Amino acid sequence: MPVFFVIFVGWFLKKIGIIRKDFQDANNRLVFRVLLPVMLFCDVAETDLSATFSMKFFLFCVSATLACFAAVWILAALFYKDRASIGSFVQGAIRGSAGILGVAFAENMYGRAGMVPLMMIAIVPIYNIGSVILLTMYSSERPPQGQIKKVCLEVLTNPLILGILAGIPFALLHVQFPALVQKSLNNLSMITSPLALLMVGADFDLQKASAQRIPVLLATAIKLLIQPAIFLPIAVLLGFRDESLIAILIMLGAPATVSGYIMARGMHNNVSMAGSIVVLTTMLSAVTVTGIIFVLRTFGYV
Repeated sequence: MPVFFVIFVGWFLKKIGIIRKDFQDANNRLVFRVLLPVMLFCDVAETDLSATFSMKFFLFCVSATLACFAAVWILAALFYKDRASIGSFVQGAIRGSAGILGVAFAENMYGRAGMVPLMMIAIVPIYNIGSVILLTMYSSERPPQGQIKKVCLEVLTNPLILGILAGIPFALLHVQFPALVQKSLNNLSMITSPLALLMVGADFDLQKASAQRIPVLLATAIKLLIQPAIFLPIAVLLGFRDESLIAILIMLGAPATVSGYIMARGMHNNVSMAGSIVVLTTMLSAVTVTGIIFVLRTFGYV
């Protein structure tokens, strides 16, 4: 609910004229080019790669994410005619806000983050690198066919990819930043999601969302229901329980991440669809995630 309320505030401020188009554009550039890369850098740099490691869990997260990404991408490419919407649809259907929600759920249930950090290590590179490739390929400003080098260069110089790559050496070497630097990075990181959510609300257009209701509803169903319905039973059969199973549930069934909206706007994809999927999945996930946890608890799996 707090997330949805921030989105609503952004929509309301746009309606009464406090948020204007030039303000939106400037903030979207700021989030995409500076704040989100800083947040990803901090997330990667602060990850303890030597913490409790389960290869079985890691491989399951990687395999499930790749399978979902590939399946939805293929289906969207086959059946969706509007190229600029394919990237937004696939991102919205696959990429969830697993980090914030995952840590919150795990700490609420078990008093610690548990397996969520390892889950994030497994899926965040796939989410971000896959999304950059996807959105670059289907951008409305896509380079002419045959300019593969230009597409590859755009992927490699994408601010989000640079943020992730910059954080890896710090994580591997366990570098500790001076207090002043750490505080500054944390402050920048902390304003990323609230500012992005305000911009999602400001960009939300009910008329445009209604015109795209079928793909938005389908992406929402894939994100919140179909993925968990397919992969959670497999996870249970493979023996995952408690903290591991909760981390897998969040990976599969968390609402679409606001990062997807930021990337769709920054890389010239269907912004209206991306924002609508974030809004709808955020609204419904409180019911779906809670319901799935209730079922798992009923059967004694968590």
